[in-house]
Amino acid sequence: MSSRAVSPWAESSRAAGSPAPQTAAGSAVPQTAPGAGRAPSRGPGTWPAAQGPGRPAVRQSVSAPGSAPPSPSARLPFPPSAAPSAPDPLKAAHWVALVSDATQAPGWDMSRTVLERMTAWSPVGIAIVDTELRFVWSNAALERFGGGRAHERVGLRLAEVQPGLDAERIETQMRLVLETGVPVLDYEHVGRLRSSPHRETAHAMSFTRLEDDHGRPIGVYYTVVDVSEQHRARIRLALLDRAGDQIGRTLDVVRTAQELADVVVPTLADFVTVDLLDSVLRGAEPGPLDDDSVPLRRVAQQSVHDGVPEADLEVGAFASYAAGSPPVRVLVEGRSWSEPRLDPLSAEWARAVPGGRALPVEALRLHSVMIVPVRARGITLGITTFFRRDRLDPFDAVDLGLAEELVGRAAVCVDNARRYTRERDAALVLQRSLLPRRLPEQDAAEVAARYRPADELTGLGGDWYDVIPLSGARVALVIGEVAGHGIDGAAAMGRLRTAVRTLADLDLPPDEVLAHLDDMVAKSARQEGAEPGGGSGQTVGARCLYVVHDPVSGACAMAAAGHSAPALVAPDGTVTFPALPQGPALGVDQRPFEALELDLPEGTVIALHTDGLLAGSSREALCRALARPEPSLERHAQRVLDALAPARPTDDVALLLARTRRLPAHRVASWELPADPALVAEARKKAARQLGVWGLDELAFTTELVVSELVTNAIRHADGPIRLRLVLERTLICEVFDGGATAPHLRHPRTTDEGGRGLFLISQFTQRWGTRFLPEGKVIWAEQSLTDPLTDPPA
Repeated sequence: MSSRAVSPWAESSRAAGSPAPQTAAGSAVPQTAPGAGRAPSRGPGTWPAAQGPGRPAVRQSVSAPGSAPPSPSARLPFPPSAAPSAPDPLKAAHWVALVSDATQAPGWDMSRTVLERMTAWSPVGIAIVDTELRFVWSNAALERFGGGRAHERVGLRLAEVQPGLDAERIETQMRLVLETGVPVLDYEHVGRLRSSPHRETAHAMSFTRLEDDHGRPIGVYYTVVDVSEQHRARIRLALLDRAGDQIGRTLDVVRTAQELADVVVPTLADFVTVDLLDSVLRGAEPGPLDDDSVPLRRVAQQSVHDGVPEADLEVGAFASYAAGSPPVRVLVEGRSWSEPRLDPLSAEWARAVPGGRALPVEALRLHSVMIVPVRARGITLGITTFFRRDRLDPFDAVDLGLAEELVGRAAVCVDNARRYTRERDAALVLQRSLLPRRLPEQDAAEVAARYRPADELTGLGGDWYDVIPLSGARVALVIGEVAGHGIDGAAAMGRLRTAVRTLADLDLPPDEVLAHLDDMVAKSARQEGAEPGGGSGQTVGARCLYVVHDPVSGACAMAAAGHSAPALVAPDGTVTFPALPQGPALGVDQRPFEALELDLPEGTVIALHTDGLLAGSSREALCRALARPEPSLERHAQRVLDALAPARPTDDVALLLARTRRLPAHRVASWELPADPALVAEARKKAARQLGVWGLDELAFTTELVVSELVTNAIRHADGPIRLRLVLERTLICEVFDGGATAPHLRHPRTTDEGGRGLFLISQFTQRWGTRFLPEGKVIWAEQSLTDPLTDPPA
C-alpha cells in the first residue's frame, strides 16, 4: 500500500473550489487536527515525488511555537474546503496518514491536454482505426508518409489512403489484434508510398487493441517508424554474404563472372553484363591499356527477364567499344562511372554500345546505369555494367559503393582463376611433354592407355606409362610411379621416363635396364641429395615394370623394380598373374633384378597398372573387369578404369593394355650361313630373291649392300655360326647373328683410308642401325623405310 500522489498535470483541468480528492474508498480526505503536522513547504513549480508502489507516503509538518501556519494553497495542490482552526500550542501534535492501493497505478494522472500534445508532437507516426479499420484519428507525423492530412484520412481505409502499399497484409495484422488482443510489435512492411513512389521504403509497425470501460474492443492503435535505411543496410549485408558464398566457388574465369551476374540480379540491378579482356580468358597478364578500342569479350550477363532481352551481344562475342566511350574510360582509368538518369538514345551512350549496334527494343527502357572496373591487385581485368529497368528508383552513391565492393570481391576470384588457368596450361604443357602424346604405331601389339591423376587441379601426377618400339619388330611396355603429385611428381616422372627410353635404345634385357636405372637414381641421390625441390628425393623409391614382347617368336621378357606383376588375359578370358620376382624399388637397395621369360599366345592381353588402380579395389575385381570380352581395346581400357578407379582418385592411376600379335611366317626369312667369305655373294642373292617375293625390288640394291657388309664383318671378326634374317614389318629389317661379344663402331674414315667405310655406308643408306646383345652372342641390325604403304605380301 502507498499514498496516492496527486499529479500537478491534473491541476490545470480541475476547477477552483472543486471538492477535495477522494480516497480509494471514495471518502473525503480528513482534515488535520489543530496543531497537526503540515506538509513541508516547496518552491514554486515543484511537486513532491510520487512514491514507489507498496510504500506509504506520509505528510507531516511541525510548526515552530509562535510561528504562523503556512497558507493552505502552499500545502495542497487543490484549494482547501475550510480554513483550519488555529493550533493549540498546549496540545500534542497528531499524525494523519493517507493510504491507497497503488499496485495498478500507472504513475501520475495525465490530463487530456498533455496526452494530445504528446501524440500530436511525437515524431513517430500514430493512428487509430475503428473496428472496421477506418481512420478515426492520426497525428501530424503520419502525414510524412503520404496519404493526405489527418482530417482527410478520417473514415477511409488504408488501401484508399496508400494505394501503392499491400494494405491487405497490414489490415490482416490489425484484424488479428482485434480478435486476440495480443499486440503485434515491429511488423516490417516493405513497399512504395505516395510520398516516395520511385523508391522502395520499409516501415516498422506496432499494433495494440483499444478497449472501452467494459473491455470491448473499439479499435486499433498503431505506430509507424521509417526503417528504410536499416532495411537497405540489411539487404546490402545479405547480398555481400550471399556473394561470399556463391562467387568464386570454382577456378573457372567464365563461371566466376557468371556467378557475379547471378548474385546481383535482381537485388541490386535488373540487367548486368560482364566484359573481360581477351587475354584474361587465356590466363595471360593484361598488357597496357590506352584510349583506343580495347578487345573485350562478353563472358556473362543476367536479367530479371527470361532470355536476357536487353542484351546487345551473346555470351562469348567480342565487345568492341568506341574510343572515349564510358566503358573504355572506366577500363583505362580504373574508376567507376554512373549515370542515374540514363537516356539510351543519347549521343554519349550511343558510343557505349558495342560495335555501334542498334539497341534492342527492351534496352530502350533502361533508365539508370553504373559501370564498375573489374580490378584486382592493381590490374584491370574488365568491366561490369549494371542497369535498372523495372525498378523506378535510380542508382545512388550507396548503390555504387555496394557495386564496387561486390565487383572487387569477384575481381579477386577472377584473377585467381586467371592465374590458375595460366598455371594449369603450363602444367598441361609439361604433362604433354612428359607423357606420350600418342602411342607409336607398331605391329608387335595393339595398345591402349588411360591416365587419371589424383591432382585434379593441375592434371599431373607421378605415374607414367610408355610404349617403345625396339629393334627386330619388338616392343617395350613400361609403367612406373614416383612418390608425390603435381609439378614435382611430374618432373621426377619425366626424368625417369627419359632415362628408361635412353636405356631402351641400347637394346638391353629388362633386368639390365632396371639395373642401370637403379644405379642412375642412387647416383643422383648421392650427388644432389634428397632435398625438397632437389629432384632426386622423389625418384628414390620409385617403382617400375619393364616388359618386352617379340612378335616373331612370341617370347615375352619382364622385370620389376618394386612393382607388382602384370595381369595376363588369355584369349579365352582366363586371367593369371605370372610369378615375377619383385626386385627392390629404385635407388633403395643394390640387389640384382631378375627377369622372367615366357611364351604368350597371340591375342594375350598384358595389363600393366600402377597401385592407384587397386587403391579402393582388389585383384579379384581387376580379374572380373579384365575377363569381360570387349573387341575394342580402347573401350576395354576405359571400362576397366571406370570400374576400379573413382572419378577423383586418392592416388594417381595409370593403365596400359597390350594385346599381343604374331608376325606371319611368310613375313620372316632366315638363313644359316657358314663362316666362308665365298658365300657372301650367295647371301646377297638370297636376300634379293626374298625382296622380289615381297615386291620390294626397289630396295634390293641397298639391302644387298647391307647384307654384304654385315655378313663380311661377322665372318671376319666373329666366331661360330652366322644367321641372316629379314623381317618385313613397318620397315624392312636386316639382321645378322654371330657369336662374337664385341660391338662394331662407326668410323669416319679419311679419303686415304682403305677400310672402315662399311658401317658408315650402312648409316647413310638405312633409317637406323644398331647392336643387340644376346646370351649366345650379338645381333647387328639395320632398318630401311618402305617407300609405299605396307600391303600384306604374298605368301
